[in-house]
Amino acid sequence: MKPNPHTIAAMFEDVSLGAPERAVGFVMWRIVHRYQREVDQALRPLDLTHLQFVMLTLAAWQARSGEPATQAELARFGDIHPMQVSNVLTALERKGAIHRTPAPANALAKCVEITTAGLSSLKQALPIVIEVQTRLFGGEGRPGGSLLTALLQIDREDDVEPDGDAT
Repeated sequence: MKPNPHTIAAMFEDVSLGAPERAVGFVMWRIVHRYQREVDQALRPLDLTHLQFVMLTLAAWQARSGEPATQAELARFGDIHPMQVSNVLTALERKGAIHRTPAPANALAKCVEITTAGLSSLKQALPIVIEVQTRLFGGEGRPGGSLLTALLQIDREDDVEPDGDAT
């Protein structure tokens, strides 16, 4: 038996925020996917996907100290599932953008190092991705902008343990 349309409509009136576009989660879902699609399209000439760009950026950011990050560290830093990180790094390794070696302290862990070719790709990709961000989010998405500030506040709340300690 299928539900009565009036029952469905009443449910949305009684126990939801109404139309999907009135729910921040739905709107964020659409915006995130639009952003990813547009970055994917913009990076296509560089043979990079949005997620490959993110992984290159994370690997380069972590390499500023002179020490390579492990795959697990990149996964935690980017809040990306470890298997997805592994798959993306495999693709980047095939392209010569990164190099993985066993970690000295743990043979099961792999260190990720960005290569000269990877850094060159990243240097080309960064202005392209910044342009997509600016086009979609304007000045509100730039450092100090109200959108970025609000999103960072929400993200930082996730970094606080239930006992109030930051992770």
